[in-house]
Amino acid sequence: MDDDIQLDVTGPVLVVGGYGTVGGELSRLAAVGWPLLLTGRTPERGRTLAEDVGAEVRRWDLGDPEPFSAKVRAVIGTVNDPDDRVLLAAIRGGVPYVDLTRWTARVQRATAVAAVAPPRAPVLLSSSWMGGVTGLVAAALAAELGGASGVEIAIRYDLKDRAGADSVEFMDRLGLDYEVTEGGRRRMVMPLSGAGHVVIGGLRTKVARIDTPEQFTLPLVLGVDTAVTRIGFSANASTSTLLAVKRTGFFRWGRGDRFTSVRRSMLYAPGEGGSALLRIDVRGRSGERRTATVSDPAGQAHLTAVGGMLGLRRVLGEDGAPAPAGVAFPEMTPVPQDGLAALEKAGVKVEVS
Repeated sequence: MDDDIQLDVTGPVLVVGGYGTVGGELSRLAAVGWPLLLTGRTPERGRTLAEDVGAEVRRWDLGDPEPFSAKVRAVIGTVNDPDDRVLLAAIRGGVPYVDLTRWTARVQRATAVAAVAPPRAPVLLSSSWMGGVTGLVAAALAAELGGASGVEIAIRYDLKDRAGADSVEFMDRLGLDYEVTEGGRRRMVMPLSGAGHVVIGGLRTKVARIDTPEQFTLPLVLGVDTAVTRIGFSANASTSTLLAVKRTGFFRWGRGDRFTSVRRSMLYAPGEGGSALLRIDVRGRSGERRTATVSDPAGQAHLTAVGGMLGLRRVLGEDGAPAPAGVAFPEMTPVPQDGLAALEKAGVKVEVS
């Protein structure tokens, strides 16, 4: 039997993984505007949060074949959906859906799934870095420039920050080449290649390439001929160590399930809290440039949750524009500058130069 999620425009917003690291942040933000239904593998872990925000909490283990049913106004996924259970259930039920957790290949697969089973309600694939924030900011800068020809993103990952296990799943992709668009041509590149230094928020940061969904979507949506994302860590020595491990070939020969815990342990060391910091450079078609530095003192989980909140408002048509039809990406926002104002209102600082 399939999962059964039905549309109820007066019902709660279903937050899948609603009491995890990102899900908990999102639930606290979303509870101000909507009733919530939180799900996860172990509902007992979410009881306190549910009581705090006035939400219902139920079990839905995406690895357990037992079907799940609910009547909701929207669904947002904050945990991995490897078999597309949440996506398919939302499409079947005609329920607006936001996904925050897919890496590029799974975004591409979700787009194909939606082509085979066309959705009757919006499907926002908002998995670019920090819940679609990179796409939103890039779109705003591109609009300011009258169009864009290139976008380069540099991420400073704070090793002291709180992080959920899913947040470092990108470590499993470091042994796989991926496609980018540069100079108007598509080509395959290696993760952690192209290392160099970038100043992010006044901090000189060593960065290297990483596979993220906006490198797939920005050329499609904004028509840019170059889209590059690089990541570095708050301790440059950690970045250097990761690059040294890459040179041993570990991410190639050690990419099976046997080494999953080893790969993820290189970054998964949840701290007590840190800040989120990233830089987005957009080149206009005339050669003019804009740079945005995005910082969130509440950390990367909070910034991702803010991106998710903006995604919910988008699919519900509550951001001042009609909800999109079919599949959409964050940078397809109808009023790009409103995204910057919404980020600032949520406590996220965006400095444009």
